[in-house]
Amino acid sequence: MNYFLNRNNKSFLLLILTSIFFISSSCVQGTLGQNVSDEYYNGMVVCAYPDAAQVGLNILKRGGNAVDAAVAVQFALEVTHPEAGNIGGGGFMVFRSAKGETNTLDFREKAPADASQNMYLDSAGNVVPGMSISTHISSGVPGSVDGMIEAHRKYGHLKWADLVQPAIDLARNGFKITNRLAGDLNHTGNEFKKLNPGASYLLKDGGWKEADLLVQEDLAKTLEQIRDKGRAGFYDGIVADQIVDEMKNGKGMITKTDLQNYHSVWRNALTGTYKGYKIITMPPPSSGGVALLQLLQMVEKYPLKRWGFNRDSTVQLMVEAERRVYADRSKYLGDPDFYKVPVDSLLRPGYNASRMSNFTWGKATPSTDIQPGKIAGYESDQTTHYSIVDREGNAVSITTTLNDSFGSKIFVKGAGFLLNDEMDDFSSKPGFPNMFGLVGGKANSIQPNKRMLSSMTPTIIEKDGKLFMIVGTPGGSTIITSVFQTILNVIEFNQSMQQAVSSKRLHHQWLPDEVDMEKDAIDSVSRVKLEQKGYRIVGRGPSGRVDAILKTKWNYYEGGADPRGDDTKLGW
Repeated sequence: MNYFLNRNNKSFLLLILTSIFFISSSCVQGTLGQNVSDEYYNGMVVCAYPDAAQVGLNILKRGGNAVDAAVAVQFALEVTHPEAGNIGGGGFMVFRSAKGETNTLDFREKAPADASQNMYLDSAGNVVPGMSISTHISSGVPGSVDGMIEAHRKYGHLKWADLVQPAIDLARNGFKITNRLAGDLNHTGNEFKKLNPGASYLLKDGGWKEADLLVQEDLAKTLEQIRDKGRAGFYDGIVADQIVDEMKNGKGMITKTDLQNYHSVWRNALTGTYKGYKIITMPPPSSGGVALLQLLQMVEKYPLKRWGFNRDSTVQLMVEAERRVYADRSKYLGDPDFYKVPVDSLLRPGYNASRMSNFTWGKATPSTDIQPGKIAGYESDQTTHYSIVDREGNAVSITTTLNDSFGSKIFVKGAGFLLNDEMDDFSSKPGFPNMFGLVGGKANSIQPNKRMLSSMTPTIIEKDGKLFMIVGTPGGSTIITSVFQTILNVIEFNQSMQQAVSSKRLHHQWLPDEVDMEKDAIDSVSRVKLEQKGYRIVGRGPSGRVDAILKTKWNYYEGGADPRGDDTKLGW
């Protein structure tokens, strides 16, 4: 000891102690996946844009609950994330109270009353290219405003006006845009000009750049109507008249009666288990919940943890499960108010085990050899997601959408918001793919007042009866597989929430028969092994933008905000 305390060696001792400190810090960060400063005990918001995340956090700090914050975030995203945040679209909410009570809200758009099964076909029975996207006739009746009103009516705590006001302030005073949003606006500028002649919404002379101030006065006035009049401020009165006028000018189909007749629907949550974890997710007309539970059932018996993250065996198993689940999706899933969806049969463990019975490790199963399964009978890409938990532990998982990026790219003149192009999510014709390459049949055919099928998969997970994870993502057809992989990343591969969200992803959807992978999603050796077995691997850009929250074993909230976007996690 005297040696280390010797004056000449004090600097050496200081060096050793400093090194130990940094090594220890690195080990802790590597284990927990975050710094100590990222531990939050009172609540958390993870969503697609920083200003909207701040709005949600402010609501939580003012004593609002998770649903209050969700309502405020929804309207703030309409202002700050016009690619997908919306009042002109729809979505789904999964709710779990601090006491473990669950519920889901379906505020998915509906087909107008004048819609018909063959509305996108020509006289020869062929699908007219582009008719179900970027046209007035591509829009379903919006559900987001009614959904937020219903969610607040049932579970909200703060005053409605106080939840809408932050979005009004952002629209009227403006906010500084990110580099990513500037790029998206500039990229879509020509389409805005073409589809909205004479309107200047989201357009700027010389183009947008980072930190420019985006002001939306017409949108602020629309939000004021919603603030002051609630449901009547959108589905009746001035705003409803503006929507109908826009439809008439563009030969669209939505009428005042369609707007007045729209109502969101509370549905029982769909639940299942995976290795002791309880999965709480969205029932039809979302296909996401059913598909997610099928996928988890199909892979549950395999030693994924031992194989490792994105190794060749892990990838092969996931792809083969996805191949079969998406085939089932094409036949059996649709709006349960119009079609008797065989949920119980699709979720029987025996059924899903039988679906994997013709899977062999030696080679890929061609998608041409996979058809929708034979069930025993009936027993019962631009989107955005946000996850929120409050001080008491109430949790909300919401995915909402306009469908394509910026929806139909058509604004309601005078009202300042974009219309959706969700009608493309119907099956225009059996076997004909939509913009995401998904095929469908009779279950998802177009009918008046029917909700179109969705891939949205907002999900909440319990462990030992307690909140464990809140997760969801945008991404069109990749939503289901992105949520699936994120869950496995945490449960099987021991990744932190941020690591699980950031990890590279892959996707397969039965047709086309190819495996889409983000760059460097798997190592070169695993890729060679899979290609030798007949898997066609193709590169793709970013897949999904997962926003998730994990309740750690130390009882703090750990967020995962997807680096593929401007997604932001804030807590307190």
